[in-house]
Amino acid sequence: MTHIVARVSGLVVDFGGRRAVDGVDLEITAGEIVALVGESGSGKTVLGSCLLGLPAPHASVGGTVEVDGVDMLTGSRAQRHRVRRHRLGAVFQDPLTSLDPTMRAGAQVCERGATPERGVAALEECGVPEPGERFHYWPHQLSGGLRQRVSIAGAIATPTGEAPALIVADEPTTALDVSVQARVVALFARLRAEHGCSVLLITHDLGVAAQIADRIVVMSDGQIREQGPAAAVLGAPKHPYTRRLLASRLDIAGPFGVPDASFDTANEVLGMSGIVQDFPVPHRRRQTRRVLHGVDLSLAEGESVALVGESGSGKSTLLRIAAGLQTPSAGSVRVPADTRPQLIFQDARASLTPWMPIGRQIAERLPRAERGHRVAELLRRVGLDPELAGARPGRLSGGQCQRAAIARALASSPRVLLCDEPVSALDATLAAQVVDLLDELRRTTGVALLLVTHDLAVAKRIAGRVAVMTEGRIVEEGGVREVFDAPRHDYTRSLLAASPSLEVAS
Repeated sequence: MTHIVARVSGLVVDFGGRRAVDGVDLEITAGEIVALVGESGSGKTVLGSCLLGLPAPHASVGGTVEVDGVDMLTGSRAQRHRVRRHRLGAVFQDPLTSLDPTMRAGAQVCERGATPERGVAALEECGVPEPGERFHYWPHQLSGGLRQRVSIAGAIATPTGEAPALIVADEPTTALDVSVQARVVALFARLRAEHGCSVLLITHDLGVAAQIADRIVVMSDGQIREQGPAAAVLGAPKHPYTRRLLASRLDIAGPFGVPDASFDTANEVLGMSGIVQDFPVPHRRRQTRRVLHGVDLSLAEGESVALVGESGSGKSTLLRIAAGLQTPSAGSVRVPADTRPQLIFQDARASLTPWMPIGRQIAERLPRAERGHRVAELLRRVGLDPELAGARPGRLSGGQCQRAAIARALASSPRVLLCDEPVSALDATLAAQVVDLLDELRRTTGVALLLVTHDLAVAKRIAGRVAVMTEGRIVEEGGVREVFDAPRHDYTRSLLAASPSLEVAS
């Protein structure tokens, strides 16, 4: 008889009249990997939180959620704590907020009682380079991708050393490049094969779901619309919502978005030459770690360049130097005197001031006399209703926050937008909309785009030129068609091979 690890029956979660989960039934069997997919706001994360016994305190919750025989909604505090400590693992969507900034990475990995040796081993299993050294790092000293890997290591480092019975992974690959993403997917598969643990993978990436899931559950408006074997759902979807999700996904096999571009030195709007960046090594006095090794990169007016590579390769550091937020150890940055590049951050919600209406945040960068009409104009330009000018970021969806961040960046009429993973946290539909918005702004305003991304499908859709970066060096650069169709460097070929597709793993 198949053992049921988790059973959800008639789950209803209501937030003051807004029903986030509406009568959901779901079972997860031992050793099964279930992908829960859907757009932002569909109820996926709320369902995952209930499985962890962590429903929102202000929500009205009904139904039952059993894990390892314990109701995670009504069981005693001691029972739920025991299940979370020994039988459950959790990986949250945003490692920047899920990791405690006052605790070193290793302490958080071992927080449930694992030994330091087990913590270092868990970091190594999750693809953290030099795990013994990074065990002592603070979260702010790690890239977004490395922070996510630390979170995953914490989920598998139980006190007994055994893998948990169920891992609830909420967008665990969102911040990861394709190579590390593939390793994390393989890690989940190995944990299932070796220890029989189950995984509920909450994701908006159907390519990741195709790589690993036995079963796909499609959720929308708090209800399950469709579920079944991965091959059946992806190959012959029955529900219109599932078909729409598949149609909106940016895929590495999709068409190129813009023509290849060659750099025109006469119209340079950003130039970086010989950029070197050294950082101090924690716990090692007067020792430094070189993260950028003499990087050269230029950008022409109206051009779109994608900077791709693994987490920790130096992409975001180079972007911060281009924005003037960080001074390089050596090298020079050239920008026009009349405007500074504007940065669009990976986490749009965190980049917006939470207590300030978005209209005011946009207006701060405008002359006082222009604020009234220009704020409304900028909001319309990015596809937002001007009435949202009075809304604080907490009232906006993830996609709306990203559009508001773009409007704020456009307020100073920049000639360059620096985009740091601008769609990595968005579901497929919103990601496609934001990518198309950025490309439209480039075409209609002449603003140049330098886009850092680990998603090669995004690069293929929006870039005319691509620069491939690894270990602080650009190892290949050229037109996007040239690089994608005939990559010259082994590292580029490995990135392309690791990019997820909708072909279901056998």
